[in-house]
Amino acid sequence: RDSPGAGKTTILSLIGGLDRPTSGDITVLGYDLNNNSEDFLAVFRCAYVGFVFQSYNLISTLTASENIAFALELAGFSDKRVEERPKKLLAEVGLSHRTNHFPSQLSGGEQQRVAFARALANDPPLMLVDEPTANLDEKTALEIVKILEKLKQKGKTVIVATHDMKIMELADRVLHLRDGRLSA
Repeated sequence: RDSPGAGKTTILSLIGGLDRPTSGDITVLGYDLNNNSEDFLAVFRCAYVGFVFQSYNLISTLTASENIAFALELAGFSDKRVEERPKKLLAEVGLSHRTNHFPSQLSGGEQQRVAFARALANDPPLMLVDEPTANLDEKTALEIVKILEKLKQKGKTVIVATHDMKIMELADRVLHLRDGRLSA
């Protein structure tokens, strides 16, 4: 938690293996992310990390269900799982009725929930979530908080960059980022 530009998104990108540090070491889930190939990092992200970006990053030409199925296909899941899992995940985030809608046909909150469902597609042990309620009205933000609460109850490790006090109240641990430095 801190002001814009403090480095929250950068930290999430480093933890998720999207970026490499200029100095220091990063070990996540027992894996050294500094000294591995781009191919290793791609497999690591696909197998172990679910990302929910502030801008959602949904593929505009795919429906809600297809966005989730695409993530499963990339991870190499069976055709049966690719067909069934999107329906289950969309139901979990309250969007069963929007399965065949394109991102442009969804509200911001619905797009954010599809992004959560997609991030959960391969049931990763680690979720990295960047400002999940920043662009949402209060009612929709509460729906996202409920999703985060469910993830916590399921025992997922969820790292969230946020300014939202309701999300911070869910946290087992809150760290602050000030001028690029982490503090408790």
